[in-house]
This record gives sequence, C-alpha cells and structure tokens, in this order.
Amino acid sequence: MFITFREKSIIELIVRTSGKHTVHSLSSYLDVSARTIQRDLKSIEKTLQEFDLTIERTADEGLLITGPNDQIYRLIQNLITVSPADETPEERKLKLLIILLHEGPFFKKQVLAGQLGISSATLSAHLDDLSEWLQKFSVRLSRTKGVGIEIDGGEANKRHALGSYMLAYFYEEIIESLYFLQQGKSEKENILGYFYPQYLAIVDQLVNKKINKEQTKLADSDYVGLVVYSCMTLQRTEKGFLLETIELVEKSSTSEYQLIEKVCKELSDQLSVQLTKADTHFLSVILKGSKVQAADGSYYDSFLLGRKVKNLIRDVSSQLGVDLIDDFSLYQGLLAHMEPLIFRLNQNLESFNPLTDEIKRKYPVLFMAVKQGIENEFEGLDFSADETAFIVLHFGSALLMGEEKVQIDAVVICPSGIGTSKMLASRIQKELPEINSVEILSINDFQAASFKKYDLVISTIRLPVTEVDYIRVSPLLNERDIGYIESYLQNNVKKITDKTHYLHPEKPSEALITKNRPNIQQMLQEIKQVQNSMDVILSNFKVVRKQYATDHWEILQEVINVAQKEGLVTNVASALHELREREKKGGLGIPNTTMALFHCRDNSIQELLFQVIHIDHPLIVKGMDGKDMQMKNLLLMLAPTILTDRQQEILSLISTSLIENDQSMMIFTSSNEKAIRQKLEEIFLDYLQNNLIKE
Repeated sequence: MFITFREKSIIELIVRTSGKHTVHSLSSYLDVSARTIQRDLKSIEKTLQEFDLTIERTADEGLLITGPNDQIYRLIQNLITVSPADETPEERKLKLLIILLHEGPFFKKQVLAGQLGISSATLSAHLDDLSEWLQKFSVRLSRTKGVGIEIDGGEANKRHALGSYMLAYFYEEIIESLYFLQQGKSEKENILGYFYPQYLAIVDQLVNKKINKEQTKLADSDYVGLVVYSCMTLQRTEKGFLLETIELVEKSSTSEYQLIEKVCKELSDQLSVQLTKADTHFLSVILKGSKVQAADGSYYDSFLLGRKVKNLIRDVSSQLGVDLIDDFSLYQGLLAHMEPLIFRLNQNLESFNPLTDEIKRKYPVLFMAVKQGIENEFEGLDFSADETAFIVLHFGSALLMGEEKVQIDAVVICPSGIGTSKMLASRIQKELPEINSVEILSINDFQAASFKKYDLVISTIRLPVTEVDYIRVSPLLNERDIGYIESYLQNNVKKITDKTHYLHPEKPSEALITKNRPNIQQMLQEIKQVQNSMDVILSNFKVVRKQYATDHWEILQEVINVAQKEGLVTNVASALHELREREKKGGLGIPNTTMALFHCRDNSIQELLFQVIHIDHPLIVKGMDGKDMQMKNLLLMLAPTILTDRQQEILSLISTSLIENDQSMMIFTSSNEKAIRQKLEEIFLDYLQNNLIKE
C-alpha cells in the first residue's frame, strides 16, 4: 500500500473521531488548505477501495469510513506497518509526465521505473492515469512491446496537457512559489521539478506589469495560468520543442496578440530566448480564454451571447420555479464568464474545477437544471462537468442558497430476489448521490403502490402499465443505465421541484422580511439614477438619415461632431479613437440583419447617448461572426467611463432588445423615429414595472 504521511494522518483522524472531523477542521488541524484535503481524500478513496471501504459524510459534513468492521481492522493493521512516503502519486505522475514530454521520443519501462524509484506495476498504473489525461488534449501515449513507451501529439497540445496538469494538481504550490519569488526569496531547485526560478520570477513580473496592471485585471486562476504557460513556452522553445507554424491561424491585429507580443519581446530581451510568432499566438489564445475579475466590461458588448445567457437564466428559473430573469448581477456575471469559456471550448482548452464533486453533491438539482439549460441553449458545444460547475456557482450565488433541501425519492421494482434488489438500490445511491432515498418494491407490492409520491421509478423488468413513466435497467446497473437515469432526472427537474418550494419550503419569518427590505434612501437614489438615465437617453435619441458616405467613419465623425456642439461629447478625437479600438477587437455588425452597433465608453462622453443613423446606400462592415456584411442602419451607443449598475443595466436592456424577436429587429431597422422611440419607452416601462416597482 502506497500512502503519504498526510494521507495516513487523515485516515487515522477520521477513524479515531468517526464523523467529528470535516474537510475544514482537517485542513486547520494539518495546517493545509481545504483544497489540499479534498485532493488527498480522492487519493484515500482509491486506497480504501482495496479494503472494500468508503468515505461518507454525515448531515453536518463530518467524515467517516464505512464498511465491514474486519476490513476497518485490516486497514488499521496495514497503516501500522506501512512506511509513508513524502511524494504523492500526483507528484510522481508529474515527474513522469515531464520526463515523457522532455526526454523522448521512446522510453523503456524498466529505465523509467528506475528513474522514478518505483515498481513496474506502479509505473503501469501511473501510465494508465496519464494516458487518460493526455487523451483529453489529443496526445497519445502508446506502449509497444520491444519498442517501449512513446508520446505522440502536436506541440501545442503537449503544452496544454502539461500546463493543465500542473494547474489542476499543484495550483497552491505554484501560488506559494510565486509569493516567495515576489518577496525576493530565491529558490535553489526547479519549482515543481520543472520551472527555472529565474524565468518564473521574470515572467511573473512582466505579466503583472504589462497585462494585469496596465490592461485587464485577470481572475487569479487565469493570471497564474498565463504565468505557467508563458514560462513553459520559454523553456520548451529554448529546448527546441517548437510549435508548428500551421497553428498560427489568428491575425496579429487582435488586442490579445499585441499585448502578448510586447511581453514576449521583453522576455526574449531579458532571457536571450528567441520566442517565435507561433509562441506569441499560442499565449494570445491563452489570454483570450482567460476570465477577468470585473464583470462590468461586457454590459452591452456581446448581445448575441447576451440573448443566449438570458434564455439560459429563463430556462433554469422555469425548471426550478424561481424568478432570476431580472437579476442583472447574475446576467452580468454569466456574460463575463461565458465569453472566454466558449472561446476555450472552441479551442479545446481543458478547465479544471476542484469543487465539481462538492457542487454536484450539495446542489444536485441546480446542477441538473443548469446542465439542461446549457444543452438547450448552447447546442454544438460540449460543456464538461467542471465547466458546468463554474456556471452553477453563479446561479448558487444569485439564489443566496445554503445546501439544497429538495428530496429526490426513487423506487426500485426488482423481482430477482431481495439480495439483487438491495444491491441495485445501494448501487443507485452510490453512483447517483443526488438521489436521497431508494425504496424497494416487490411485484406484489407494485400492484397496490401509488407512484405519485416518487420522482423516479426504476424497474429491471417490463411493467404491465402505461400510465407510469419508468426506466428499465439491468439488475447490475451498467454505465448505460446510469446515463439513462441521469438524463431522465435532468429532463424532469421541473417535476421534481414542483412538489416543493425549491428554496424556501417554509414561510419566511417577519424578521427575515424586515432584514431583506431595501434601504429606502438607497432605493430613492436608484430611482433617481434610473429616471435620469432614461430621460437622458430619450432626450438625446434621434434618427439621422444619410444618403451617401464613403465609409462608416465619415458618418461617425459627423454624428459625434454634432454631439460635441450639443455638449454631449467634449473630445471628438478621443471618442472616435475608442470606437476604432473597439472595432479592432471584433466586428460590430449584427449577423442576419442590416444593423451594426458601434459603442464605447470614454471620459470625453458626458451623457448616455443612443442614436440610429439610416444609410440609403449600404456600406460594408465586419460582422460579429467575422464575415463582411451590408449595413444600412448604424446604431451608436456612447457612455461615460464610469457607470452605475443601473445605467449599465439600462444600456444592456437596449442592446439585447435589438434582436429580441423579429418585431424588434423590424422596428430598429425601420428608420421610423416615432416607432423606435415608442419601443424604447416600452422597454423602460417594462423595466420599471418588473424591477424597481416589484422591489
């Protein structure tokens, strides 16, 4: 039995206290993070399987080891005799992965086992795990008799595989190393047995200075990821592992590419490592797939995606019987999260979420509802459980929820005997932890049973009924059966939540109502902000007709010049510069329409402005899908740099309503000022009735 000192300590503490210790109490007792304990528990679960034992949690999150007493005794005896090692299986697998990716192309099994100081059997187990991991990134690990072990795959895929493994299993160790390097403490050995400390320190300084402070404030995990991939790129390129030039698919005009280009130039100058254009492109893809800390940058920027996000919120709300449709904070957070997420999915970039298992266990119904909503709205994209769990956190935060109180009750009809029935019931609860209770019915009991009280009916035989919706499975419950049950639950979330109030089964107390009541002065202030914003937009709104123009910049120049005369803009050149910068990031034409939305925020803009310029002779502009399109209606939306949440929400309302339905598109492309103004008034009135008045 292989086990580390910390894993041995965790097992001993759980056995000794039986249900008293939680993940957090263990992390405090052993002076490590909760995430480290979670990772160790996964490794411990594999060890316990050898003894037919499992880890279970009490209602209070307490941990206990369950199984036959003789097996628990056997485990304790083994713990007494075993000699723990300092190196975890993940650490050894990382060493193995580094060797495979840096010292190839072929390896003999005995040589590898000797290098790592492990047995051939342990090496085979590690290779199995790594083969599964590498497969996610289209990298193949093959073992051929007489030839040895070989790694085959593109260089970019190899970098993604190694970087993702480090971030998935050694995120905290990287954070700690970066902290010590920032404090000026030099490391003698390579960090994680791979990164040169000098390289990592310089990369960290440059990424922080050039990107995190001057440009976009990245979310912590994505900042660390960019540092890891940048340092890895340096070291792999220096060793001669070069990216294939065919992978350079994006033009060098993107803002992400230009940012990374500056970083790469300084890295090359400081460390004398000549980074290629392919390296710059590779890192620009990583940057583009990164999440930012602030969620208020996309309030009216990505309204095609915004419509999908609103539909997702509407779908999940409908399934759960809750109202999140007007929650702008949720919409804003999801919009900021989804854009880089979809880019990552299209680039086949793996994202690891250490909380996935815990989220699925604590919020099974919400997880199923979100998964169903994603599948309904984002067809053609494959969201992993880890990515889905990130989205669940946004909804969980909006619901301000503790652990779910929804009970999912199942019934099993199995005539094969009580032993088989019990085994099937226990397997269902083990494989599908979201199911709270499983009742067993015999064929005789089945005749008189009322199935209305069950959320799920499972049978191992064909039932002689038509009015009962049931799932037929094998008595041994194979993987396909589990998939059927998961799919059924996911498609019937509404049925499950209809039998009870999803979040608040009991009537809220008077104290809770008083506590949640908004501050009247704050509310009045928000009403003033909303009233002023709507008034300004309606006052400044107009439709301008333009017969001829050489390009859209000629039109924008004219319109903003007029806005300057009216005191709405103080610096025409500054506003135009911001509009040009926004257009560089991607097309502004709305696909399948004749509209393009040009928008920006700038210090020179004094008031919110929304205007429509109708062009008699269409101009060619770049669409949001990257294709050229004809524009007959230029929509201009300008805003000051600093906006309140309510102002952002109002601008978002306008932008998403542009393509809300065929009627909306017809109105906004009509060039009829009266009809468009009336549509804006309808949008504002609906907002007032459903948000401010309701609140």
